[in-house]
Amino acid sequence: MCSRPVRVRFAPSPTGFLHIGGLRTALYNYLLARKHDGTFVLRIEDTDRERYVEDADEDIIEALSWAGLSYDEGPNVGGDVGPYYQSSRKELYQQYVQQLLDSGHAYYAFDTPEALEARREEAEHGFSYNAATRGEMENSLTLPDADVTRRIANGDPYVVRMKVASESSIRFEDAVRGTVSFASEKVDDQVLLKSDGMPTYHLANVVDDHLMAITHVIRGEEWLPSTPKHVLLYRYFGWEPPVFAHLPLILSPEGGKLSKRDAEALGIPVSVSDYAEAGYEPEALLNFLALLGWNPGTEQEVFSPEGLAKAFTLDRVGSSGVQFDMDKLRWFNEQHLRAMALDTFCARVATHAEAQGVGDIDDGYLERVCALMQERVSFAHEVFTEGRYFFEVPDAYNEKGVKKRWKDDAPALLGAYAEALEELDTFSAATAEETLRELADAHDCGAGRIIHPTRLALSGVTFGPSLFAMMEVLGRTTCVERMRTAIDVLG
Repeated sequence: MCSRPVRVRFAPSPTGFLHIGGLRTALYNYLLARKHDGTFVLRIEDTDRERYVEDADEDIIEALSWAGLSYDEGPNVGGDVGPYYQSSRKELYQQYVQQLLDSGHAYYAFDTPEALEARREEAEHGFSYNAATRGEMENSLTLPDADVTRRIANGDPYVVRMKVASESSIRFEDAVRGTVSFASEKVDDQVLLKSDGMPTYHLANVVDDHLMAITHVIRGEEWLPSTPKHVLLYRYFGWEPPVFAHLPLILSPEGGKLSKRDAEALGIPVSVSDYAEAGYEPEALLNFLALLGWNPGTEQEVFSPEGLAKAFTLDRVGSSGVQFDMDKLRWFNEQHLRAMALDTFCARVATHAEAQGVGDIDDGYLERVCALMQERVSFAHEVFTEGRYFFEVPDAYNEKGVKKRWKDDAPALLGAYAEALEELDTFSAATAEETLRELADAHDCGAGRIIHPTRLALSGVTFGPSLFAMMEVLGRTTCVERMRTAIDVLG
């Protein structure tokens, strides 16, 4: 851990909606900041205007808000080192490009896209613009100074490239992977400033991380090959680099990196908004993602967001890829629902009422239903789907259930039970059960001969919470009406 106050950033590009891997990256940054009373910054890296997707930045902000990952500085929040959209910092990057040009660590390149494409097609093993090839290209290292000045003055298109020295090794420490080393000949002369005057990711993120005093850069493994370029830029500018930590890949359940195509084929939601719409609880999703690469060093699996922040350390993040498991995510969702206070669970359930076509519900009634269903559902909205019978009369009876549970004596037993319930002075789960068992004894039959057809009559299905608790919630009138309806329909 560095000695400076912890400042981390999540810096997505708005080239698409926030995906699940991006949320994990944001989470690890957030947890480190909260662990050390640090600062979590959101920066939108929107310099790639060709791939920019309209409203993607708003989706990123909304997804972080839904997940509860509140940032301390960024869009809509502000801060002392903004603006937090890179497209609004264009002029700032120009001065740092000039600094690299003046120090000899960067140069102008006038090669046309067509010329570069031709070189790629000619190369047997791939073309790289580097120390071995830059002398064959059109740039300020090969052209006379007068020509360079003239071409710039004439408005000829150019880019600015970083000059990478040959025959050296670029080493850095990674908090996840230890010492990492790259041969400089494998590092190309990266474009730093594009012909439209916009910086590339490589320049902008280094400059911004320095100016925003970022102490830790936590990002996906896919950025590991780019890190030598960033290390060199820190060296060229004379700046102290941050601590780098490259997270392990998220793998498909079938092995290999979980691509968008693979995820869609396997029915795995891709964007964070998909998980929200599917009914996953944000705390459960964060819990699942935290353990998708990090382990607490104990047997504990279920954590609150606060518990995660307290337990999180970078040194327990692994370097090996981790397989995505939808069944495990569902399990986490169940655990978090069941751990909720009843009033919190009811509030979550109520948010789904309109979408499930359920009208106004009395708060007290909903609470009684939720108390029965909380331990039985995987998603809050299942209170309305699995327990539909609490809100409307069943319009059908499970065919297999009827065949198995509705015996020849069911109408007579159910009719007698309905009459007995009507005669009770007090209707409750206890009296409903006592009455049923007395009736079973009087008819010399097992209690199940009445319990099973009663459940079918009340719910249309053969499973659910305690029958007698369910009857108390539904109320005597509803129970008797549904029992008599079933006798008429099923005979």
